[in-house]
Amino acid sequence: MFASRFSRGPLSGHAAVITSFASLLTLALSSAGHAQSSQRDADASDGVDEIVVTSRYTTNERLDSATGLGLSLYETPQSVSVMTAERIADQNLRSLTDVVDNAAGVSARAQDSTRSTYSSRGFSVNNYQIDGVPIYWQPGNNAGETQSDTSLYERVEVVRGATGLLTGAGNPSASINLVRKHANSREFTSSLSASAGRWNNYSVTADVGTALNASGTVRGRVVTHYQDGDSFRDLGGDTKTVLYGVVDIDVTDQTLLRVGATYQDNEPTASTWGGLPTWHADGSRTDWARSKTIGADWTTWSSEVENYYVDVVHQFRNGWNAKLSLNNNVNASKQMLLYMSGTPDRETGLGMGASPRNADTDREQTSISLNVNGDYQLFGRSHELTFGVVDHNEDNIAFSRARTNIAPVGNFNLWDGSYPQPTWGARNVDIDVTTEQFGVYAATRLSLTEQFKVITGARLADWEQDGLYYGTPRTFGDTNVLIPYVGALYEFNDQHTVYASYTEIFQPQNLQDRNGDFLDPVTGESQELGLKSLFFDGALQTTVAVFDILQDDLGQPDGNFIVPGSDNSQAYFAAEGANSTGYELEVVGQLTQAWDLSFSYTSFDVEDAAGNDVNTDNPRELLKLYSTYRFGGALERLTVAGGVNWQGREYMNATNPVTGATNRLEQDAFSLVSLMARYDISSNLSAQLNVDNLLDETYYSQIGFYSQLEYGQPRNITGTLRYDF
Repeated sequence: MFASRFSRGPLSGHAAVITSFASLLTLALSSAGHAQSSQRDADASDGVDEIVVTSRYTTNERLDSATGLGLSLYETPQSVSVMTAERIADQNLRSLTDVVDNAAGVSARAQDSTRSTYSSRGFSVNNYQIDGVPIYWQPGNNAGETQSDTSLYERVEVVRGATGLLTGAGNPSASINLVRKHANSREFTSSLSASAGRWNNYSVTADVGTALNASGTVRGRVVTHYQDGDSFRDLGGDTKTVLYGVVDIDVTDQTLLRVGATYQDNEPTASTWGGLPTWHADGSRTDWARSKTIGADWTTWSSEVENYYVDVVHQFRNGWNAKLSLNNNVNASKQMLLYMSGTPDRETGLGMGASPRNADTDREQTSISLNVNGDYQLFGRSHELTFGVVDHNEDNIAFSRARTNIAPVGNFNLWDGSYPQPTWGARNVDIDVTTEQFGVYAATRLSLTEQFKVITGARLADWEQDGLYYGTPRTFGDTNVLIPYVGALYEFNDQHTVYASYTEIFQPQNLQDRNGDFLDPVTGESQELGLKSLFFDGALQTTVAVFDILQDDLGQPDGNFIVPGSDNSQAYFAAEGANSTGYELEVVGQLTQAWDLSFSYTSFDVEDAAGNDVNTDNPRELLKLYSTYRFGGALERLTVAGGVNWQGREYMNATNPVTGATNRLEQDAFSLVSLMARYDISSNLSAQLNVDNLLDETYYSQIGFYSQLEYGQPRNITGTLRYDF
């Protein structure tokens, strides 16, 4: 797949630039002296590398997801949270959506049984990274992205605020970086787990790593996961297969070659498309059972996700590092769906209409990125520098088939999914679009004094899109867009650092208005001020932050208007001066050697220039608490945990199709409580029980999407046995 993409279009020209860039850097860095390396070693003895972090819920790893400078959480001038492997295992978080539901400052919203969207600080999250390499997902044509299985990843990093320095075009909400598992063990390590849960859900997972030669310079790791089960929705179910293999090769003592591939197959049954009807034929509100579905016995939104990657990491003898990454990602889906709309009669159930769909999507993304970072000397002090190039191409194609002989729905009150398929006709091209992004970025951290550090950088970005979108030719984009970034940190002592950061926003949006015209790109700026603190030798970390985000031309749903020429695509209008202001608090780490804690609270308001609330279907308040305690003495084999996720009120104004009046679709504040207990049967074998939504709260997982509603999952219980070799 690499050859087919690297040999055509502007990517090949940009690849030549990267190759020349890499050669020049290699020559320059190799000729540098060793004085910087000695100075770097000396400086490291005074920095945060001395912190010993033992908490299971935080990390002292150096992260590239915010600035590319390889900074710790404490050194990064933005709010950054990490969902560690231990946290993911304790809560039995199986998908990326599960992680987002429990991570600080972000929230998930289900569009139907297959798709979810994420938001932070009042705006959609559309910036993602895999091992620090940007990747772009589109929930509208979802092909398994938000169902990405956690068995593939070592941890998930969430950087809140704008991250245009590294990701280019994007919202000032958050960037999610998925850090893959790597073959880093020279000894044989293995784990095997099996789970069983409510609604006949069963799964098995194996994770094996070992050296592949006597010296351990060649190492391999394989991860497999299989899951099968039903759903709390009638007729619903899912089968998931995950495979991952990676080989790490120490080519020399300074050069690492990594080659890997992942595969995930999702095969759901009775998939829904949209949500349940909101009004009866008399204009009154509906009240369905949580198990109610609009899926049919033939509907499915299956997907396959393949990722192939090659990394070359080189450590120069002067202390500098370079990483060249090649990533190829293919998302494909097959959609046999049934969209239902209307106002059913309360007694007879008549009044619903059906729009069946038979479609395929195929999206291939190829990225080449080069990053170089290291220290340099200036005015007698040591500073850090990173710079790089990212070239990203995406081909997105979608087909659909015409349909005839569409049957009436009948009594929706008695819906059992036995709705007949229509007659499918010829396949038509709906979308055939190519998107190209190219960016050059650089950032430096200047150590003005021992306590005062300034980070400054910028990205010069090109963004172009060309092709056919639902019958409309589209060719638009921007070149030489400058996205600046500035951050400052002042360390009062070894425990407390105050920081500030500023960046600008550039976000093209794939939205059309009621006339079919595409909205202009979103522009704006993001500012953040905060205090980061360390306690108990760094085992407990806290962050308090306030933020102010301003966006122009932000797309907002335009009532019940549909894009001309589409079946049911929501029309949008551009809101001027969308301003989000708020604050966040996070406490994560270890209170004692036996007690781990993660607590976060987020509060914000989002208004346009006229003072009207925007993006009101995003909760304005989020509180997330999870804590684990490991007993000692006679109960030393027992670990217990509990948590609560609370979110504030959210709503969406919609037009009642019967009365014509504006009705507010609202979800009141609610809490989801979870519990966990784990018992170590032996040093290798453990048994774990997880209970989610302990109080069996009834709530909507989304409101207002096409003026419909979607219920969240009821109480769920899962038992897991795990054996570590």
